Amino acid sequence: MKNIIVTGTSRGIGLELALQFANAGHQVLALSRKTPQILIENRNVTCLSLDLSKEEDLSQVEQFLATSWGKIDAIVHNAGALLLKPFEETTSEEFENIYKVNVFGVANLTRICLPFLQKGSHVVTISSMGGIQGSMKFAGLSAYSSSKGAVITLSELLAEEYKERGISFNVLALGAVQTEMLEEAFPGYQAPLTAIEMANYIFDFTLKGNKYYNGKVLQVTTSNP
Repeated sequence: MKNIIVTGTSRGIGLELALQFANAGHQVLALSRKTPQILIENRNVTCLSLDLSKEEDLSQVEQFLATSWGKIDAIVHNAGALLLKPFEETTSEEFENIYKVNVFGVANLTRICLPFLQKGSHVVTISSMGGIQGSMKFAGLSAYSSSKGAVITLSELLAEEYKERGISFNVLALGAVQTEMLEEAFPGYQAPLTAIEMANYIFDFTLKGNKYYNGKVLQVTTSNP
């Protein structure tokens, strides 16, 4: 049984992933602004309703870890914010808000969790093919895709900084998965993978991937977008 934090669990991949971990007998700390009833009813899930873009909200996580778990075996940074808008029409506040969730939220949560991460812990950041240098890019996603590129570099740096402690950091850069967020970005597009199918992959990678990888970016995609 492992203690696993999953962010962005209100819908899509995050929800399916939290359920998979819990149903496999692991203890899950589910972090999202909205809390689905199906997670509240699962005895292996603890739900905290918070906004990852607000650093003060993360004190709830720190308090829970200090008083309950005491240690973390894995984190899946799955939460993400999307903005589909032409760059010249995007305000600095809108751009910053995307980074607050997709970059600063990842950095701040990781920092809070570091004292509780043990040798053998695995931190998985869910990025996007849009954040991969040289990949196909799409108009209107400047804030989103650039933020996903930023967390790739952050993960590579953290892998180097904490390798002596035996903590692994890896990134999964996802392609198209049939979720509500994909529908927002590409209305009408039908992805080749469902949220459950992608959650299956992330489930296995979170539990076993750090035996083979550290500081790596794996492109998990069969199509564009």
